[in-house]
Amino acid sequence: MKKTLTELMSDSIRRCMDKGLLNSTEIPPLILESPREKSHGDYSTNIAMAMTPREGKPSHEVARIILSQLADEDEVIEKAEIAGPGFINFFLKEEVWYSVLEEIEDKGEGFGKGKIGEGRRVQIEFVSANPTGPLHVGHGRGAAIGDVLANILDACNYRVFKEYYINDVGSQMDTLGKSVFLRYLHALGKEVEFPDNCYQGDYIAGIAKKAIKEREDAYLRYPQEESIRSLASFGADDILRGIEGDLDQFGVHFDGWFSEKELYREEKVPRAIDDLKERGLVYEKDGALWLKTSQFGDEKDRVLIKANGETTYFASDVAYHKDKLDRGFEVLINIWGADHHGYVPRMKASLMAMGKDEAILKIVLVQLVSLMRDGKIVAMSTRAGEFTTLRNVVEEVGRDAARFFFLMRRPDSQLDFDLELAKRQSAENPVYYVQYAHARICSIIREALNKGIVLPQFEDIDVRLLNLSEELDLLKCLSGYPEVIEASGLSLEPHRIPFYLMELSSLFHSYYNKYRVISSEVELTKARLLLVNSIKRVIKSALNVLGILAPEKM
Repeated sequence: MKKTLTELMSDSIRRCMDKGLLNSTEIPPLILESPREKSHGDYSTNIAMAMTPREGKPSHEVARIILSQLADEDEVIEKAEIAGPGFINFFLKEEVWYSVLEEIEDKGEGFGKGKIGEGRRVQIEFVSANPTGPLHVGHGRGAAIGDVLANILDACNYRVFKEYYINDVGSQMDTLGKSVFLRYLHALGKEVEFPDNCYQGDYIAGIAKKAIKEREDAYLRYPQEESIRSLASFGADDILRGIEGDLDQFGVHFDGWFSEKELYREEKVPRAIDDLKERGLVYEKDGALWLKTSQFGDEKDRVLIKANGETTYFASDVAYHKDKLDRGFEVLINIWGADHHGYVPRMKASLMAMGKDEAILKIVLVQLVSLMRDGKIVAMSTRAGEFTTLRNVVEEVGRDAARFFFLMRRPDSQLDFDLELAKRQSAENPVYYVQYAHARICSIIREALNKGIVLPQFEDIDVRLLNLSEELDLLKCLSGYPEVIEASGLSLEPHRIPFYLMELSSLFHSYYNKYRVISSEVELTKARLLLVNSIKRVIKSALNVLGILAPEKM
């Protein structure tokens, strides 16, 4: 419905331009929003206010001119009003909302899916935690956001590839190897001093015990440096298996795992630097090699190779992103922790240095998670190796609740995760509330079938019987589902789906508590059964996008 109204408005503005009623030659972005107050209509737009600076007329006069050329309004629009400084509020005819029931029936699982992706290839890289320890709750939030964004983009007709980048090169790997080696020595009865800058936590000791089980004291017979390198690789492999298992338990699976080591084995880092040299964007200063990122909006130039010959993390990232482009991806999406915000300009600059539009690289920054229990923050310290892992949370509250709670706020907003609330089986728990709406409708349908009532088709019902204000609100909410999916894909904001589900579930529960779906009135029963079945299908579709089960019984 929003698209229909947008087209009507766009046509009206063009007619105004053609007739010389407006001075503008281009239509600004035409944004339609659903007002919070019902008295403000079904949709509202500020397009007249956006056009006012070029028109030299008051906004309400611009609005009046636009409405004067609005065609075919009798088919869709009941009335249009100018409000405040120049908002245009639209009230649509009741009958336009009934068509959503037919659309849901016709499209089935395709309802809600769009075409804005146009089949473009998009690579979404997320989690990518260093293979130096288990996943914590912050990684869990990034995993949920990345996985659901991939589902949303798939529904928007993008060809999506989910990838985990393994940071298995650099000082963190040296530290891991040293940490495991020292625990290995200790487990073999050697007296060792364990420095604070080593990785703490029982999992390091666990890796050391596995190394002893497999190789006994073999690592004592090699040069220490060689043993540390071997144990770093052994430890990383073990940790990665654990990470993959944790993600599997969380319902997250990747299409590819990309090792940083491969960039060096296949000489992709030096080749990427050579390509930038050919573009005249690399220079030497103080014995180091620098990339002219400041030429592309970064605050200063960045080092690719240090004076000691060591390659920087930035150089690896440049090569990795070049590799993404070489593989044919047209859109690159990275899900990063909010502490990486300063890294965004240099990565966008590196894309421009490669001759690409910076817009193809989209960064979603994810804020921290605070775990709450009984109103108090659960203390976490990764330095001491004492932190709540993703596995701990999933085992305590369940996968569905964990995913839903991680998605309940904008990615760039800090999230308070209430563990006790997530376990509660009551209307206070949002995921329970949504799943219960689905299960409740399944129960209604079972009751109908037990009474010999066949689920009706759209052509079998009299839609005019669905004339209660609550029913119209449900129809309007259903019709907005494709818009929510599209808006989530455009904005890369998966939290819009849980918000939508809570709104739809709230409308349904209120309706169910007030009216009977199955009654002695046969035609009304059929109409209401089609309505609630349509609600069920949309709830299930949205839960599928979130990677959450839609239970039929609870």
